[in-house]
Amino acid sequence: MENKTLKVAELFAGVGGFRLGLEKSNYKVVWSNQWEPSTKIQHASMVYEKRFGKENHSNQDISIVPTDEIPDHDLLVGGFPCQDYSVATTLHNSKGLKGKKGVLWWSIHRILEEKKNKPKYLFLENVDRLLKSPAKQRGRDFAVMLQSLNELGYAVEWRVINAAEYGMPQRRRRVFFIGYHKSTEVYKRLQKSNKIHWLTDDGTIANAFPVAKTNSIQEIELKGDLVEITNNFNKNGKLSPFQNTGLLIKGKVYTTKTEPNFDGNRIVLGDILQNEEVTAEFFIDDKDKDKWKYLKGAKTIERKSPDGFVYKYSEGGMIYPDALNNASRTIITGEGGKSPSRFKHVVVSDRGLRRLTPIELERLNMFPDNHTKIDGITDTKRAFFMGNALVVGVIEKIGEELYKQINQFEYA
Repeated sequence: MENKTLKVAELFAGVGGFRLGLEKSNYKVVWSNQWEPSTKIQHASMVYEKRFGKENHSNQDISIVPTDEIPDHDLLVGGFPCQDYSVATTLHNSKGLKGKKGVLWWSIHRILEEKKNKPKYLFLENVDRLLKSPAKQRGRDFAVMLQSLNELGYAVEWRVINAAEYGMPQRRRRVFFIGYHKSTEVYKRLQKSNKIHWLTDDGTIANAFPVAKTNSIQEIELKGDLVEITNNFNKNGKLSPFQNTGLLIKGKVYTTKTEPNFDGNRIVLGDILQNEEVTAEFFIDDKDKDKWKYLKGAKTIERKSPDGFVYKYSEGGMIYPDALNNASRTIITGEGGKSPSRFKHVVVSDRGLRRLTPIELERLNMFPDNHTKIDGITDTKRAFFMGNALVVGVIEKIGEELYKQINQFEYA
């Protein structure tokens, strides 16, 4: 049974970052869904269909897609939006639980709950803020998520990864987590394992992204159902108990802070530039230069809150233009367009200061050149896609290690 292809369902697919990373190994996406609620024209879905075909691609709101329309799959993946995952009790709901309407975590939960043949593995991504949200009850949202997966029979390992710390061209910090269903051999191995060793040596993420050794580990018991966790988790805590690395199995969380351990090649911003090919519209007009400089500089501004309170808002200066000998800053969704901005990248070239091109933004996320170039899609929209995308190299490496972890025992 060597090299069995694993079937993947890709949710919140965007322009296909998970698919690009996974299909370099023995994975095949058998169903995908992309739906942008706030826009009439579904641009990301158009790009996805252009690159991967329309077959088995759904462009409707995932919260109304019936579970039985989603084919069985081995691995469920997706970068779901960071929202408020709290749970309330309702009398109308026979199960007594109700996540907030429109919160997409509960769509993942519903699929896992309703699937007769549950996916054996999960591979999900979110902003690292998830580990410490919301501000008044640090870590509660992550605790709700972990406990909901625990109740569905999954163990979960997670790590916050900054792609640049492993030689990739963009400083982009995201939390990645992998779930293993209790029916799998990996789950059984994880259960028997030394938990520190799993997080620093033996686990899927530790093999993909090595870390320095650590001996300290905290244990947290997740107590109560989802409503109780919503109401009581870390009620008076100032800090989230969840560190940048951890795992959950059978209601118990083991978490530790790890440091990356990498001495390979590093790709920097200067390596991905298209200098000689860049057209005039990306260069900064002389008349706008002072505005750019002001926005990038240090400043203190007097502001007024809605209730009339006057306060001073300060921000530090940014490296301007962006350093070419380092990985780039994080791409944001507002990266496109000519208007001066504090957060857009500006690089210096032989012909003057300029913004980054769509191809350069794609390269910073390790997408193929012109992946998002199709008729009717503006450069600004292409930049928006990359602000929402993930670094494909991270997906590729975790996907490879997950495959080895599974193949080594399940199909041997």
